[in-house]
Amino acid sequence: MIDVLVVGIGEYVTGLAQQKAAQSDKSFGVVALSLFDMRSRGLVGNIRLAGRDASRFESVRHHFETNLKSAYTDLDTSFEAYPKSGRNDEAYKEALSDMKPGSAVMIFTPDDTHFTIARDALEAGMHVLVAKPLVKRVQEHQILMDLAAKKGLLLMLEVHKRFDPIYADAVDRIQTFGDFSYFVSYMSQPKSQLNTFAAWAGISSDISYYLNSHHVDLLCWAIGEKAKPISVYATSATGVADKKLGRKVEDTITLTVQWENIKSGALATSVHTASWIAPPSDVHSQQRFFYMGHNGEVRVDQAHRGYTVSTDTNGFQSANPLFMKYTPRDGKFAGQEGYGYKSLATFVESASALRDNPSNLAEYNRILPTIQNTLTTTRILEAGRRSLDEKRIIEL
Repeated sequence: MIDVLVVGIGEYVTGLAQQKAAQSDKSFGVVALSLFDMRSRGLVGNIRLAGRDASRFESVRHHFETNLKSAYTDLDTSFEAYPKSGRNDEAYKEALSDMKPGSAVMIFTPDDTHFTIARDALEAGMHVLVAKPLVKRVQEHQILMDLAAKKGLLLMLEVHKRFDPIYADAVDRIQTFGDFSYFVSYMSQPKSQLNTFAAWAGISSDISYYLNSHHVDLLCWAIGEKAKPISVYATSATGVADKKLGRKVEDTITLTVQWENIKSGALATSVHTASWIAPPSDVHSQQRFFYMGHNGEVRVDQAHRGYTVSTDTNGFQSANPLFMKYTPRDGKFAGQEGYGYKSLATFVESASALRDNPSNLAEYNRILPTIQNTLTTTRILEAGRRSLDEKRIIEL
């Protein structure tokens, strides 16, 4: 059993966007609900949530009481809140001071804050999970990588697609396809999400960092040390988000990455597109990829799993309970097999195990998406941003 601090109380954590239940596929949230269930299973002890404004916790508690506890009988949704009163952008530091070293910290905050919070958590002796993108710059990645190694702590990237059984099987098959040749991915969010992201969109981060990070990481995981990126060129589309938010914001960003297969020297190309101006559809987020190797190819549409539902309330939808299963079973939460849940549970279980067996860290750094093996993802994402800003190809 391990105590957990979650930094950030937005949609992915609580299911709330702008203090209202999110109009998305995550209206119950992912992180808090998963932790409440893990606590009922004896995996998690105390749960702390840190935000910046104490007044928001009233709506968080009301949402949990009204929605989560009405859906799942006997679910304990209690937590300790930081700040206790008023507003404090560094309330998480008070929470860290109340925790024992070796506890766990999960960071789900705007992209530009990840580095500072993760550094502070590591300095306090905590194992850390960070939402994608882990950080925005290679320099920050290397600082945290060195710090985690020095402290002997786990610093893991929360990329739940690695825990999708279909994506994971595709990656296993890709290992048998010989040299890497071509990869293309697409992921979207509806225009309505720009309201949720209004505080930071186009200011501290962009849609490539937010969404392309998923499939850039997936490709890096799939090809491992087989190939290396040698250049990145980014392009964008504009005209919707800037009008909606009143500032310069890219609607859609495409990264084109040139790769080189290390043994043969053969070239390869990957194209990663992310957008947050999609219209309403049967899914909240389109998400798919195609991979071609010299000896085989694979395509996966993660948004459509051949399972459709239609109701008077929500109309026609393509359901994906493999991510988070919110429908209760016999009045209980039954989503433990969802890959959104598994990503969090894997971190919790690994951090707990390290207290008894610190020597396992080297193995976790080999098999999990940790700070130690995701540097290439950060290199590509940062190069994409630089390419947009500098209007040129970035050599790696």
